[in-house]
Amino acid sequence: MNKIEQQLEQGKEQLASVVTPEELENRLKKALDKTPTKRRKSRIWIMAAALAFLTLFVGYHYNAVAYYGKKLIGFGEVMTGTLQDLNDQGMGQVIDQSTDLAEGNRLYVDGIMADENQLILYYTIKNSDGVNGQNLPYSLSLSGFLTNSQAVAGTASLDDTQTELKGIQTFEPVSAFSKNLTLHFFYNLASGGQIERSITFPYNPNEAFHTRMKQSLKKTIKVDKGKVKFTSIIATPTMTTIKGTLKVENFDRVPHALSGIELKANSQLLEQLGSGSTSSLKGTEFELHYDPLPDQLDSLQLIMKEFVGYKILNEKVTLTNIGEGPIEFGGEKLYIKHIDVKNCIEVTIATTEDVMLDGVSIGNGEEVTPLETTVNQKESKQANGEILKERTLVFETRTQPDYIIIEGLHYMKEYKEKIDIPIKK
Repeated sequence: MNKIEQQLEQGKEQLASVVTPEELENRLKKALDKTPTKRRKSRIWIMAAALAFLTLFVGYHYNAVAYYGKKLIGFGEVMTGTLQDLNDQGMGQVIDQSTDLAEGNRLYVDGIMADENQLILYYTIKNSDGVNGQNLPYSLSLSGFLTNSQAVAGTASLDDTQTELKGIQTFEPVSAFSKNLTLHFFYNLASGGQIERSITFPYNPNEAFHTRMKQSLKKTIKVDKGKVKFTSIIATPTMTTIKGTLKVENFDRVPHALSGIELKANSQLLEQLGSGSTSSLKGTEFELHYDPLPDQLDSLQLIMKEFVGYKILNEKVTLTNIGEGPIEFGGEKLYIKHIDVKNCIEVTIATTEDVMLDGVSIGNGEEVTPLETTVNQKESKQANGEILKERTLVFETRTQPDYIIIEGLHYMKEYKEKIDIPIKK
């Protein structure tokens, strides 16, 4: 078989597998039904010619036609700008399947968007008697061939009539070998108790979005208590993901330690959508999620603007201005709110939210008592808008302290380290 014959054979197989979009087929049928009898015979030939052209067109533009008119409706309140843009383009896979949740509630799986970074599921809960906006599906997961995907985040919005709830749930990416996916979840009943439900729907990996960029990084940045290694970047139409590992002794001493790592595309900051970390034998594995990359990409830069650091102090602070203004130490502010003498000494303090004290003791003369535990941590907003982290330090002594010793502190330190990511044309 020569080359031309092979191409013709491949074209024949491709056309044989094409299915005309149902909504377009219906429109053609309606057009025929409305045609007067005298003209119908000639119109059939016109329609046949149109279908022949459509078949050839579909062979090259199947995705664009398959999504024609299939935009998800009613999710404007819960879609982000990026997802809304993709939906406006008719991208995604329409599912349109449903299952009962009891008490008059019915769950509809409307559609999905999937790529190598995540799967986004769009669902609706309806009840003509009213939907309880608090009773959302929870403990969600997706299973399928080589797939065990856990829910990551979600949001939902109840309409004005209180009878319809629209929600979006993101999941870990699913396997490209899955042909069917099963959504597993629990649902709280208004009457009390819970039910477990599942619904299986078809999944077409060919309708998943293509990956725009995928490459290894192999870049390491040293920090005060260890090092952070960035291993890869995966950019898809819904999100850009940076993966890496870290071995940092005090990583968990500061909340949101990963929030200070930025990604710039064409010198513009991309919004960080979230981050996560898990412990493993290799250390701690982490992921950073950002907005999608722009279509025209000229430069890409990863910046560690801030990350958890450590400062050695070994300072002794005299407890003289209790309940007054802040005490300056190590470039930070320490508020001594009050000291209570019970069966032990309780010292209530406040610092900025990203500061954690290390090696804390209290003393009176030569008697020094180390910190036993920390309780009652909460945030408080000051008159100037500053957010302080307040907590109570407990010491196993009844002696009124004259001073407090602070050996060091964990805090968000400014690093300003930059990694230029090469763009492969």
